[in-house]
Amino acid sequence: MKTPRYHRDPRFARALVVMAHPDDVDFGAGGTVARLVRDGVNVAYCLVTSGDAGGDSSRATPEERAVTREAEQRAAAAALGVSDLTFLRWSDGRVEVTLELRAALARVIRTQRPDLVICQSPERNYDRIYASHPDHLAAGEATLRAVYPDARNPHAFPELLAEGLAPHVVREVWLSTSVGANLVVDITRTFDDKIAALRCHASQVGDRRGLRKTLRAGARATAARARLGGQRLAESFRVITTG
Repeated sequence: MKTPRYHRDPRFARALVVMAHPDDVDFGAGGTVARLVRDGVNVAYCLVTSGDAGGDSSRATPEERAVTREAEQRAAAAALGVSDLTFLRWSDGRVEVTLELRAALARVIRTQRPDLVICQSPERNYDRIYASHPDHLAAGEATLRAVYPDARNPHAFPELLAEGLAPHVVREVWLSTSVGANLVVDITRTFDDKIAALRCHASQVGDRRGLRKTLRAGARATAARARLGGQRLAESFRVITTG
């Protein structure tokens, strides 16, 4: 059975991508972001942390590393046509599903008013343990709670109403790296954009040998599982209807 395939959807004028760390967007959904931008969707990012505990070998302080990684993420976003970024600056490696984080994410959702939210799956994937960093799981769960019920409920976080932020209903959520993917996005024409964005994260990937080859193999396997045919490349998501 073929996995449903993304086609340009007029219902999606605005999209918000919420991820735990700089570079998570580009590893998990860079090709898809480029597709959405090419389709005329206004895409914004929200990064829960600034990657201040990122796994590089430098002796930079956490504050210095955060500055570097925010700059890298801005450059990577620009490579995909995205210029609207919010950094919540939670501590890298210490993200938990708290009411404070839910309120912060609900504030971003009410500000951006997206039709589509893309975030990380809150489910641990034992076949891809690197995709299941604790920050990823927490950011995914907090985002889902912010989408429903927080962002749409006028009685949740009344301080948001006091700020003039009216409730907002998100139509759909796409979970990245989900074990139950039911949507595939053909990124054959945007794969190079994805790689260009990732190369902007010099402190994390640098000149990592084999990066393109590894990611191409993964994208090709995803396309093959979805029976796209030929030598197509794809990213996959689990769609949750929330509208």
